[in-house]
Amino acid sequence: MQRWLERIWYRDTPPPGWLRPLARFYAWLSTRIAARKRAHAQHLSVPVIVVGNIAIGGTGKTPVTLWLVQELLRMGRRPGIVSRGYGGVGPFPREVSAESATSECGDEPVLLASRIDAPVIVAPDRVAAAQLLLQQYPQTDVLICDDGLQHYALARDFEICVIDGARGYGNGCLLPAGPLRETKARAQAVQLLLINGGDTAPYGERAERFDLRIGEAINLLSGEARPLTAFADSGAAAIAGIGNPQRFFAALRASGLEVDEHGFPDHYVYSPEDLFFAGDAPLLMTEKDAVKCQVFARPNWWQVPAQLQFGEAAAARIRAQLQALLSSTAAAGVHQPSVDLGA
Repeated sequence: MQRWLERIWYRDTPPPGWLRPLARFYAWLSTRIAARKRAHAQHLSVPVIVVGNIAIGGTGKTPVTLWLVQELLRMGRRPGIVSRGYGGVGPFPREVSAESATSECGDEPVLLASRIDAPVIVAPDRVAAAQLLLQQYPQTDVLICDDGLQHYALARDFEICVIDGARGYGNGCLLPAGPLRETKARAQAVQLLLINGGDTAPYGERAERFDLRIGEAINLLSGEARPLTAFADSGAAAIAGIGNPQRFFAALRASGLEVDEHGFPDHYVYSPEDLFFAGDAPLLMTEKDAVKCQVFARPNWWQVPAQLQFGEAAAARIRAQLQALLSSTAAAGVHQPSVDLGA
């Protein structure tokens, strides 16, 4: 069903007519739920930066969150992260570490916790996650809400919408007729749009481009690092359980590799049997896949980290925006949210 819908969402022809009334009902219901949550949004004692998207599927939010946290740490700030914990069973809220089970906390939070020196708390209720984080880590002075654009119960100061530059808004329709959780106008209301590997011109002056670069593979068991070129003649296989698996496979091809490609649904829970096809050949995977495959990894399995890269001018503009946000809240003495939640 998901693959059938995606074929409809990302083609040039209009969606089937019978999906359009469902999209109108979704728009009516989601608008009213959002308005009710906005009216009772919880304000925190620290500034809140939300990273999210308006389209279903992966757009690069996790690499953006990692970059933001690293930049805030360089600024001398003490950031914390809250996330939904998609795919985890709880109990919630709960803290996540690099050793946490993805079945309990979700794959992306475990990846975040393994890559950065900042607390990560997960819960479907982001307010509860934020309150626990600030209680356990009172030194936290800025909060990143990962994948929280539609979680209006948590007030926010700065919104970032991440867009897949290759797929954009698809057919521009709301669910289920299209891939959008909210209208394109909602994306234009945020402070910053980040375009993953595409032209920024269609998205306005607040849009900045970034790219995800790969160059080496790291063995899941030994931690050995090898350049991707080492796998050019090895008959490697590759898996990707992300929102757009073809983006990972295309990056491998651009690095000179021809691999046996196996795409899986986003947040897929792997079992060893799923990967028997690789045999003894090298198996390449994303970091998000690796945190789920680590417990039954074989000696020739490798994760391929993606490094987020901005142009120098774009990175400078984003750093200036972050600094302005933090300076304004510090000067105010008492945190006052700057985003109009009614937008």
